[in-house]
Amino acid sequence: MSDLPGVVPTALPAGLPPAPDDATIARLRAELAEQHPELRVIGTEAMADLNRLSRDFFAYSPVLEPLLQGQRAQLVAAASSVEQVMAVAAACARHGVPLTCRGAGTGNYGQCVPLCGGVVLDLGGLNRLRHHDPATDVITVEAGALMGELERQLAPAGRALRLVPSTVRSASIGGFIAGGSGGIGSLRWGFLRDPGNLLGLEVVTVEPEPRRLQLDAHGSEPLNHAYGCNGILTALRLPTCEAVDWVQLVAGFGDWDAALAAAQALGRSALELNSLCLLEDDAALAMPWPTGCSGPAGEHRLLLLAAPAAMEVLPGLITRLGGQLLWSQPQSQSRGIALRELGWNHTTLHWRADHDGWTYLQLLLPQPEGPCLAELRRRWGAALVWHLEGVRHQGAPRLACLPLVRWQGVERLAQLIDDCRSLGAFLFNPHVLSVEDGGLGVIDADQVAAKAAHDPAGLLNPGKLRGWLER
Repeated sequence: MSDLPGVVPTALPAGLPPAPDDATIARLRAELAEQHPELRVIGTEAMADLNRLSRDFFAYSPVLEPLLQGQRAQLVAAASSVEQVMAVAAACARHGVPLTCRGAGTGNYGQCVPLCGGVVLDLGGLNRLRHHDPATDVITVEAGALMGELERQLAPAGRALRLVPSTVRSASIGGFIAGGSGGIGSLRWGFLRDPGNLLGLEVVTVEPEPRRLQLDAHGSEPLNHAYGCNGILTALRLPTCEAVDWVQLVAGFGDWDAALAAAQALGRSALELNSLCLLEDDAALAMPWPTGCSGPAGEHRLLLLAAPAAMEVLPGLITRLGGQLLWSQPQSQSRGIALRELGWNHTTLHWRADHDGWTYLQLLLPQPEGPCLAELRRRWGAALVWHLEGVRHQGAPRLACLPLVRWQGVERLAQLIDDCRSLGAFLFNPHVLSVEDGGLGVIDADQVAAKAAHDPAGLLNPGKLRGWLER
């Protein structure tokens, strides 16, 4: 059994501060009401809202669910301006009250779940596209803007976001940067933390007199994928790409090795592809396919988003690779569910809708991918169902794996994690609470230094940055 820290937590982190007492919360609320009466504040008089705004989709993990189920804020402040954000930050700093930022709550790891009570700052009201530079097509957008709405605003200019999650219709851009890592577009643009995908941040500090900082790309790096632990993100500067009416394609394969080889070949090709997802037959059978997309059961399916020009090559290439093109349709003309809502964590969502007792992992597979997958299948059999995603890592095409995992208890999950690592897979663990253990696995001194600079009392999302607890 692995003794790596954070493999499978069985308790909340040690050293967490106690939740503030009721009198402190009452004083903070009265202060906000007096100074900013327009600020919407929710307390225990609206317990259903308080519970809802203290959660995300951590129930994907049977490890996190019992740890986070009872955690909630004592107040929610729903800000609609940076000035209101600064007022909440100042009040929390003066009263020593923990502060957890929330976007749309579409994350899966408890990123926005408060571990010490206090205040949840709902940033959904900061939703403006502030600026679109026509010379560079760089945008400045507020953190609470929903990504689906942002896509609609960019479309008339022929632009689009480079990277979006499968929850694009409901996820906020600030939450994606703070809590996400990649998604649709990662086949072309890599991961969010790759240089060039985030150009700058506007950040509010948590101090009695908060500062409103404008960080460049380098200064923003420690806050990218930091769960909002080291600064309140209020606006982001992002590059955009040319908008493409991607063609959705579904190809069927009767043989898994042929399907895997096709995914590898297409990822290395010169074809303009925005997404590549491979589902093993059982996973494919569980998906709610778009209208008109049908085919025989018992086949593995390759899902692609391709530029229109690629259609001169793709159908014949798929046939030569041993597959059969089952369906294609431009994304703009799709009826029913869009193909991009069948990949990434939506695959897990759809599978769990009809399969109780399942969870998932997130891996970057070693190359070549086949031996690792074959050995895991030999050891674990039907307890794993394959779901692969094409990505670009350090400039090279790779395959990530988000296997569906039959839940067999904490010890078996820890053993599976050990097996994956021993076979050369890099793990992004969705069953842990801290930034470090969910990604790099080591403490990032720059993240800790940013927290010291922007949140000197350690009030932002306490318990999620292991480097701060162990400093």
